[in-house]
Amino acid sequence: MLSALFFSTSGTLGKPTMVAGLTPQQVAAVRLGLSALVLFAAVGIVKPSILKVGKGEWRLLIAYGLIGVGGIQLVYFIATSRIPVGIAILLEFVSPVLIALWTRFVRKVHLAKAVWGGIALAMIGLILVAQVWQGLRLDALGLLAGFGAALCSAGYFLIGERGLASRHPLGMVTWGMGIGALAVCVVAPPWTIPVRVLTEPAVIGPWHPPVWVALVALMLVGTVLAYLAGISALQYLPAAIASVLGLVEVILANILAWILLGEALTVVQAVGAVVLLAGATLVQLKSPDHQVAIGEPLPG
Repeated sequence: MLSALFFSTSGTLGKPTMVAGLTPQQVAAVRLGLSALVLFAAVGIVKPSILKVGKGEWRLLIAYGLIGVGGIQLVYFIATSRIPVGIAILLEFVSPVLIALWTRFVRKVHLAKAVWGGIALAMIGLILVAQVWQGLRLDALGLLAGFGAALCSAGYFLIGERGLASRHPLGMVTWGMGIGALAVCVVAPPWTIPVRVLTEPAVIGPWHPPVWVALVALMLVGTVLAYLAGISALQYLPAAIASVLGLVEVILANILAWILLGEALTVVQAVGAVVLLAGATLVQLKSPDHQVAIGEPLPG
């Protein structure tokens, strides 16, 4: 629950920094760069052995970092900069459906009727959230970025599933964070960040902290503590239970965006959100060969 709470702050903390003048690429670069430094320092001190990488593991770690860490953060922030935070995170939650379809058509694994029912529910919910009958009034690039986040999230779990067969989860996350940070920093080099913007106020509800304070909070609360809480949970809970609890992240993200950013779903979109999450949960619980984790990527 703490992990879901921490992750739910990402959009609410990140969007005001973009309104203040940073680009989505710069926000992602700062988030991943600072998080990577903290994780490498902490893991290097506490348990450096889990950072060792074999010759045959680099390809997997690079794919994991580029797609599941750097890619998802980049497109998620692009989405939140153009569409409401709550809708952006709902689009990301389409990832269990994508993984189920990969399982069926690529791995050739039979899916139960309940999984197909969950996929249908998720798609109906998605149509309601996007309000397709109104001609997609939401920003097209924002919607595309949201779907990109779902694709990257699916890639995170599919690649991570393979990597975690031989690697420690915290080692995977740390290397993924580092590789993702390097990739995003190529797109948005740190020295291109306008220093004057860092001291501008970031409007987060009644609070107006400097942008740099919001970025530090995004790194510490929305990233490092969120991942560590998720890893801790997986030591005591089955992945299926932990991932279903991750649904709380969507609810909390929408509540925070409503209270602090003034972004509220319409009644139809709220109904669509419930239907989409019900479908994602059904897919999660009934998947045949593994439990599909949902929400912002957690190692597991």
